[in-house]
Parts: sequence; structure tokens; C-alpha cells
Amino acid sequence: MNDNPDICVHPDQSSTLIASGDWRIDEAAALAVRLTSFSAQADSLDASAVGQLDSVGALMLVRAAERAGIAPRNIVLRDEQRPLLDAVIDASSDGEVEPESEPAWFIFLAHVGEFTASFGGNLKLFLGFVGLSLSALVRTAFRPRHWRITSTVHQMEQTGLKALPLVVLLSFLIGAVIAYLGATVLRDFGAEMFVVDLTVMAFFREMGVLLTAIILAGRTASAFAAQIGTMKSREEIDAMQTLGLDPVVLLVLPRMVALIFMLPILATAAALAGTAGGMTVSALSLDIGPELFMSRVEETLDLNHYLVGLAKAPLFAIVIAMVGCLEGFKVTGTAQSVGERTTSAVVQSISLVIVINALAAVFFMELGW
Repeated sequence: MNDNPDICVHPDQSSTLIASGDWRIDEAAALAVRLTSFSAQADSLDASAVGQLDSVGALMLVRAAERAGIAPRNIVLRDEQRPLLDAVIDASSDGEVEPESEPAWFIFLAHVGEFTASFGGNLKLFLGFVGLSLSALVRTAFRPRHWRITSTVHQMEQTGLKALPLVVLLSFLIGAVIAYLGATVLRDFGAEMFVVDLTVMAFFREMGVLLTAIILAGRTASAFAAQIGTMKSREEIDAMQTLGLDPVVLLVLPRMVALIFMLPILATAAALAGTAGGMTVSALSLDIGPELFMSRVEETLDLNHYLVGLAKAPLFAIVIAMVGCLEGFKVTGTAQSVGERTTSAVVQSISLVIVINALAAVFFMELGW
């Protein structure tokens, strides 16, 4: 008996194909060549003459039947080989079934559920990380030998001194825009002098600290996440823990303390720059000279307004530092993860700063401050 696999047209019935020989995995190459060159069309496939049959050979029979236009279920086969062929047919047909697409409303609700679940988990993780950092700060405060003076000063330079030109420039331009828009509206009522009140109140109470926090959230939070995330991907943080060092004390506290010190200073510089921008527009467009402008500032600005704005600066600093450092610790070790966490740090910190500022504004207004 010839064991070589073969398929041919029945000599007496041209509509029937005959498969013979051993259809096994070791004959797969020969079968592939044979099936490639075989293109006859038929109504049935008789494989009862097949000797040995394995899963690869059964798959070849299915492909041969499909090429000849025959339904795989109609292949004639011995009873002991039928279960194997049926299993191969079922497996191949299951792989070809495309999953049904979910309706749009179901996908939307699924996204809402995922966001809600992740928001609760992220909020819990953020609050825990803030508590861990503050407790480490309290412990370290009474142990001067654990202070990281050099690292803190370096972070003050990076987050404060190098950000000062950008903060001053943007604040000056926004102050000029606010004064110009105010002048455009108030000129119709003959109340151009109130442009001074608008600019000064806006910057010393709200815009100075808010604009500074947004700039640092985009500039500093991303830097914190990228720096710590890169260290995490290089396993430097694991090395610190192996040496018995606390990553929170080494990496988080210097950044948080630096921001707590520098953000109020930058906010003050932003308020002064915004006032200078308003003064410039007032002098050029409203004929309000610097002497008259400063005289109106003395009449309008109270220390209470400045303190209300400045009181939010340490809170913003803690939020920005915590979000940036936490997202850095979340990096899983790949460059893609570093980029994702850096983007997440910027989005979260800016969103939290704006939300906290809105709540604080309502709170202080209700208290009459």
C-alpha cells in the first residue's frame, strides 16, 4: 500500500475526489505543494482510503475540500477518524467567526464605569501618598542630619529660579490683555479708572497664584514624573530600597519643600508683573500715568486680598509635587510608560489646581474675605 499522501479525481466519477496515503505532519510540505498545484472542482471528497491522520493532515483535508468547493462536513472518512476531523473543522470555523460589536451606548457606559472605578482608586492612592509624604516630612523635620539641603536648593533653582522669566513674561502679557479688555468695556461708561481695580484685584487675589500654579503644573510636574519615572525604569529606586534608603525622603521631600518655598515667591512676582502689564496699557491707552495708577492701587489693594491669594500657594505646591512624584512612581519600566505618566501628571495637576482654586474662591467669598 502506498503511504504517500495524494489527492486526485476518481477515475470513474469526475465529480468525486479521492484522498489516499498518510496525511500527517511530516508530510505537510509535500501536501502543501500538491494542494497548491491541484485545482479540480468536485461535489464530494472520499478520504476513506487515508491511512494515518493527525490534526495537520485533517486541516489539509479541510483546505483541499474548500479549494474544490466542497463543504468540509461532507468529507467521507472512516468512523475512527471522524471525531478528529470534526474537531479541526470546529476549531478552524471558531477562529474565523468575528466577534459581535457592542452597541455604542454599552461602550459608553463601560467607559463611565471604568473611569469611576479608576477615579476612586486613584484618589485613595493619592491621599495615601500625601499622608506618607507628610509623615516623612514631620519625621525628618526633627532630624537635621536627614535634611537634603543640597537637593532641596537644587530643586528650588530648577522649579523656581529657572521658571521666573516665563512666569513674569506671561503674567505681564495677561495683565496687559485684562487691562485692555477692561478698558474696552469700561470706556463706554466713563469708568476707565476702574481698570486699575480690575487688574490689581485679579492678579493679587486670583490670577497671580493661579497662573503660576498652572505654569508649574505643566513645567514642573512633568519634570518630576519624568525624572522619577526614569529612575524607576532603571531600577535605581529599587537600589535605594536595597541600601536601606527611603525614596520618599530622598526624592519626594526635596521637591515638595522646594515648591512650597518657591511658589509663593513666583506668585508674588506674577502679581507684580501682571500689575505692570496693566499699568503699561493704562498709560498707553487710557492716559492714566504711573503716578495716578499707583495712587489708585494704594486706595484699592488691601493686605487681605494679597493674603487670600498667597494662602493658596502652599496647597497648590503640595498638589503639584505630589501628583508629579506619584505618577513617576507609577512607571512600569518602559519608555512608553514614562511618556504616559508624564502626560497624566500634567493633566491631573492642572485640573486639581483649577478645581481647588474655584472651591477656595467660593469659600473666601462666602466668608467675606
